[in-house]
Amino acid sequence: MGRMLKASPESIGEAAEILRRGGIVAFPTETVYGLGANALNREAVARIYAIKQRPRTSPLIVHVNSVEMARGLSRDWPEAAQTLARAYWPGPLTLVVNKNDLVPDELTAGLGTVGLRMPAHPVALALIAAAGVPLAAPSANRFTELSPVRAGQVQESLGEGVELILDGGVAEVGIESTVVSVAGPELVLLRPGRIGRGEIEALVGRLREAEHTGQAGQAHAAPGMHARHYAPRKPLYVWRQGEEAPAPGRGLLLSRGGDLRGAESRSMPAAAAAYASRLYDELHEAGKAPGDWIAVEAPPLGEEWAAVWDRLRRATAR
Repeated sequence: MGRMLKASPESIGEAAEILRRGGIVAFPTETVYGLGANALNREAVARIYAIKQRPRTSPLIVHVNSVEMARGLSRDWPEAAQTLARAYWPGPLTLVVNKNDLVPDELTAGLGTVGLRMPAHPVALALIAAAGVPLAAPSANRFTELSPVRAGQVQESLGEGVELILDGGVAEVGIESTVVSVAGPELVLLRPGRIGRGEIEALVGRLREAEHTGQAGQAHAAPGMHARHYAPRKPLYVWRQGEEAPAPGRGLLLSRGGDLRGAESRSMPAAAAAYASRLYDELHEAGKAPGDWIAVEAPPLGEEWAAVWDRLRRATAR
């Protein structure tokens, strides 16, 4: 299995040296754990795609530790980018901007844009500072599988593919960042996350919704736009009270108060942010527990639940 160390000044320094020489390091952010490489090193970026078994049509998000570093990768920096970065960085918001020539095309699926984020996690920020380079860092798991929120989950998913895993505890937000494109004349919501549409629109005006999830063989505007994504190890179903069990055999239900015959129940929080924070961790555990399938009791509709619904729809896609 890949080597795992508690995050400390010493282990962060070791990880930074690995990154500078073109190696791969998994590290914590406030959203999920990332699989990090020097974003300006084409060979290191190629290793990320190989380790994740990720198609080259899915671009990588670049993590920075300052607005200045972000602007240094951008061809232009629109007013909307500055407004949103001032409001939400460091934090779970990725801004897609027009890239400059420093950013390898291999990292962006050949697109002229790049997603940039400043994570709100002390270990991530310290690692970027120590390495002295921006870090390409998709979620640290095999492509389409469930993102990790603990260091041990990275180790289980990627094994020997990673030179070092920095253990920074459980990711607080628990789902991937909101992604907004500010690269064109219209602002576009590419992926919902903890920061909701309404909050963003109050600052920069109307967001257009992404029109498609990306077609096979075609570059996607942002990560997480494949029809199937975020999937646990067992079949996953959305269940509504009054329905029968969704599949034969025994299952496990992530419940908001409902009770399903033939399934062990685990209670989930009532509030959207707390629910999202627990969702992936519970799905990881459910994937290892006895039983044939996992059911999630349908959460409420509405803007604050949009990110949870996005993950559930993709995780249940067949």
